[in-house]
Amino acid sequence: MIRYVSGRLLLGVVTLWVVITITFAFLRVVPGGPFDRERRLPPEIEANVKAKFHLDEPVPAQYARYLGAIARGDLGPSFKYLGRSVNDILGDTFPVSAQLGLLALAYGTLGGIAAGLLSGMRRGHASDRIVMLAATTGISLPAFVVGVLLILLFAHTWKLLPPALWEGPSYRVLPAITLGLAPAAYIARLTRSSVLDVMARPFVTAALAKGVGAWRLALRHVLRNAVLPVATLFGPLFADLLTGSFVVEYIYSVPGMGRFYITAVTNRDYPLIMGVTIVYAALVILANLAVDLSYRWLDPRVSLGAKEADA
Repeated sequence: MIRYVSGRLLLGVVTLWVVITITFAFLRVVPGGPFDRERRLPPEIEANVKAKFHLDEPVPAQYARYLGAIARGDLGPSFKYLGRSVNDILGDTFPVSAQLGLLALAYGTLGGIAAGLLSGMRRGHASDRIVMLAATTGISLPAFVVGVLLILLFAHTWKLLPPALWEGPSYRVLPAITLGLAPAAYIARLTRSSVLDVMARPFVTAALAKGVGAWRLALRHVLRNAVLPVATLFGPLFADLLTGSFVVEYIYSVPGMGRFYITAVTNRDYPLIMGVTIVYAALVILANLAVDLSYRWLDPRVSLGAKEADA
């Protein structure tokens, strides 16, 4: 186990380095620069600004300097938010995006698994058709459409929940539902398919022949086997929701990473773009590792021995 985890972490470091290198190269290759949209500066001032951020150095020197800063945990200063470092910006905004992502993950996972289990256990019934219709709708509707509809209904028409901002528990409901709806729909469809596959196995038929109740069988045996394929989604899903949806944060005026990332892309704020990309990539790597390790707990028959040898 230790050897496997160590190998995966080493591979994760290499993967993160590749992501950093590709992102760094793309930002330098794309036409334009971080100060092109500013009013034309005198040559002397422009030269001083570029020297301050080391943009006057050759690209290989900038790359080497940036890797050295990353090794020290320094993501650099923001080009647009003067006086603030990327570490400070992410430190202020990441907890908000993480809280929103965790709420959406809990809603999407629990709701999707429950709906998929119900649909799979009652195949062909009205509840099955309703769940699949809702899942198809949840997958088809974009987040900005769902967000606008929820604000229109729950905030303006029924006046049950606030329409925006992030000032208390009630402000978290609509953003979490909007962000978690699509994952819940995907998980519901995948869980239903997995439940149907497990229900066709011999041990289920034998248990039903012995008089075991259908729902008791589903909760104690079918669900644990059916959730294994669903667990493969948790790695990228966890990282995606944990960093929050930029669109959802913009719609609800959530003070998370999304607002800063959008402005960073618009303003070519290289360090901030790199910082958000690094955080996202690291979360994906760690979440996928956690999912692989969870297989052993979900199904004791799964062994990491072969993976350890590969690592």
